Amino acid sequence: MKQTTLAGLPDILEEQQESHGGNLRRLAEAAGCDPSEILDFSANMNPLGPPSWLGQEVGQALREIPAYPDPDCTDLIMAACERYKVWPTQVLAGNGASELIQAVAAIGGVRKAVIPSPAYVDYRRAARLAGLPVSEVAMNAENGFRLDFGKLASHMQDPAVVFLCRPNNPTGLDFDPDDLREVAEMFPHCRFVVDESFAEFMPENTDRLIKERPDNVITILSLTKFYAIPGLRLGLAFAHPEPILKMRRRLPPWSVNTLAQRVGARCLRDTVYAARTRDHTKMLRENLIAGLREVPGLVIQPSEANFLLCKLERIGGDAKPLQEKLIKDRVAIRLCGNYHGLDDRWFRVAVRTEEENDRLVRAMKRACGVERPPLVKRERRTPAIMLQGTGSDAGKSVLAAALCRIFLQDGYRVSPFKAQNMSLNSFVTDDGCEMGRAQVTQAAASRLKPDVRMNPVLLKPGSDTGSQVIVMGRPVGNMSVREYVQYKPRAWEAVKAAYDSLANESDIMVLEGAGSPAEINLKHHDIVNMNMARYAGANVLLAGDIDRGGVFASLVGTMNLLDPWERDLVSGFVINRFRGDPTLLDPAFGFVFENTGKPVVGTVPYIQNLGLPEEDSVAFKNGFRPDNENRFPDDQCVDIAVIDLPRISNFNDIDPLYAEPDVRVRVVSSALELGEPDAVIIPGSKSTVPDMKTLKGAGMAAAIRSLANNGRTRIVGICGGFQMLGKHIDDPYGLESDTIRQEGFSLLPVRTELAQEKTLKRTYGQHCRSGMRVHGYEIHHGETTPLSKELRVTLRNSEGHALGFGTPEGNVWGTYLHGLFDSDEFRRWFIDQLRINKGLAPLEYPQTTYDLEASLDHLASVVRESLDMSKIYDALGFKASCRQASLLFKI
Repeated sequence: MKQTTLAGLPDILEEQQESHGGNLRRLAEAAGCDPSEILDFSANMNPLGPPSWLGQEVGQALREIPAYPDPDCTDLIMAACERYKVWPTQVLAGNGASELIQAVAAIGGVRKAVIPSPAYVDYRRAARLAGLPVSEVAMNAENGFRLDFGKLASHMQDPAVVFLCRPNNPTGLDFDPDDLREVAEMFPHCRFVVDESFAEFMPENTDRLIKERPDNVITILSLTKFYAIPGLRLGLAFAHPEPILKMRRRLPPWSVNTLAQRVGARCLRDTVYAARTRDHTKMLRENLIAGLREVPGLVIQPSEANFLLCKLERIGGDAKPLQEKLIKDRVAIRLCGNYHGLDDRWFRVAVRTEEENDRLVRAMKRACGVERPPLVKRERRTPAIMLQGTGSDAGKSVLAAALCRIFLQDGYRVSPFKAQNMSLNSFVTDDGCEMGRAQVTQAAASRLKPDVRMNPVLLKPGSDTGSQVIVMGRPVGNMSVREYVQYKPRAWEAVKAAYDSLANESDIMVLEGAGSPAEINLKHHDIVNMNMARYAGANVLLAGDIDRGGVFASLVGTMNLLDPWERDLVSGFVINRFRGDPTLLDPAFGFVFENTGKPVVGTVPYIQNLGLPEEDSVAFKNGFRPDNENRFPDDQCVDIAVIDLPRISNFNDIDPLYAEPDVRVRVVSSALELGEPDAVIIPGSKSTVPDMKTLKGAGMAAAIRSLANNGRTRIVGICGGFQMLGKHIDDPYGLESDTIRQEGFSLLPVRTELAQEKTLKRTYGQHCRSGMRVHGYEIHHGETTPLSKELRVTLRNSEGHALGFGTPEGNVWGTYLHGLFDSDEFRRWFIDQLRINKGLAPLEYPQTTYDLEASLDHLASVVRESLDMSKIYDALGFKASCRQASLLFKI
């Protein structure tokens, strides 16, 4: 190996930036190593590598080397015709796509070249070689690098050759081919060159411009990228026979050698390899996006190709130092500062194998100085108990919180854990990570700070078939069910690492399952129920909700659907939410034991006034409200209507209002139910734009505007609700809509632009009008800016930045701060303002304290008396010591 010499490193990397990338010899010279040691992310090839039959096909082709290649590329052309259903006169083979692009530019009949930028550098080079001046049409990051055909048309009054790329290199974005067909017919004097070199990576049913294209469209296809054969150099052009003949005259004889012809024909006929490549590349791309998003300040553009365009925002703002650090780590990336429309913050990385992608992510973290210390492997088996249920909403979360507090009271270090949570009700930790609220409550029961290791995987449903996937507190992408199943092995590794690290710090682990362990359609890729229990060595308590009915059938049926090894993990059953005399259940307990061999370890009563946050929106949408014995008469209460959104999130913002004796909270689903409340609260939403459209269509938006105009009702928007109150919401990246701009409710003169990177942070601030201190967290995509100087800032964070805006009168306002009503003083001020508006006297002092401690102690007391804790401690391996601790606690 060469000695590492870095004196000429910047010059070599600058040279690489001006070329195509992929020059391993020069990269190795820069790193001072052998070329085989470089992991090259600067060139975009199929991550699966060449087809397995490549060596065999090359070997057979070598027999034909003594003869000249077929000048007509007959078999290769016929394979292309079979694959794409075109005539042989419409196909031309060339020595790579670059040769064909230069041939197109040279056939004449045009006065200039038009290139939407950023774009592949060879388009400009081809125009220069053909003596054509170039008109650049900028595609800006501000509008998501979308191709504006209207803007493009203004450059095509004179005959021009227009170079387009789908998906674009370097952005990875596609355009609608029907738009091009329409424009091509409008400008018949122009020639459109569509470079589909990376289109094979898109879904198989993608509308291609190969067969169905106007006569003035020429489509170029590279076989070297998709089939990972760049050393053979092979491309195809598809066009009307006339331009095909003109291009052919500009190519040298025998442009395509024998090896390339034979391999290319076999490639085009191998549909199995093509299908496997598309599926596998998509999974690898999503996984790589997930890994790169763990690097703070790194923005990743959406892509349909086998590469990703990235931008450094908060880490220095210049990718050149990053490139130098990475090459010293034997990793090469492609800087994109030489692309028109991009600057030195942008770079491109290829999608490679899972192991290689992981190496890139680790190197990126080291280069940016943000690599987290590795999670420590479990050094010992930590005693663990796991709550599973016969179905969703069986009370697992609450029972787990109760056990956490009981073990804490008995003197043990206890930690909660749920491998995978599906909920829109999330929380932001002190270090800006996102996790499920249920584990936050369980952490409070354990008197621990919320830690993403307690909930390493969070799924936030965005539709009936897909969710945003959050791993170790960071979003890794939006995935369909099928895509997430493919991703699960990687998620499982994160789950195990998080559990091991947390278990090392604990005396007892309290785990929670999800749904039911008997969901046989999910068991083969389970990471949250029995597979997690087996990994943790946990004893399982199976809980059933008797308040719903059918609990004993559910318990026995669940056990019958479990595999033998799963049944062995179950220690016993918990009957939850029972109303009445528990001794009446004794005969049923005997039946359950006879049919399962497992005992019932306790019956937990239905607990009124629990006062703990709900994990999901089921109770919220049912109009759930805890009973309040001290509640004022209705005519002495303020009426607050909370709008029920289809994709409501973080609805726990409303919980503190439920506990106030002079507040009546109504969950409103239709405009007819709205009435004339004293306040309307529009809560957060996982998908703001679709929920806003739903409210408009149902007449709710018009009803809210009418209330705002009457001046008596206060309108408050939180997070997504705040965004809805504005004039419009821009979605340049297509995160929630196919339309870039959506009109809002126009109750506040503000504009929101949705951004790819999610804001996640704990926040402390002040409510401007009251002067009250508030605290909570932000969790949102996008930024909201005022459009009028008359707007008032409603809240500011500790740094003085605006957290929301409102009208001068204060009757309409919004904020990004979740949890602002948790502050007892501010909550009382807010309610008193509503009382004054209604003609009621203000109460002035807080009537309740929003504190979970008393509720958790009450819960633990009830559950301790209901469960046979001696059996639970025996299962954990704590015998005399735990009983002594329990006795001391009771004394």
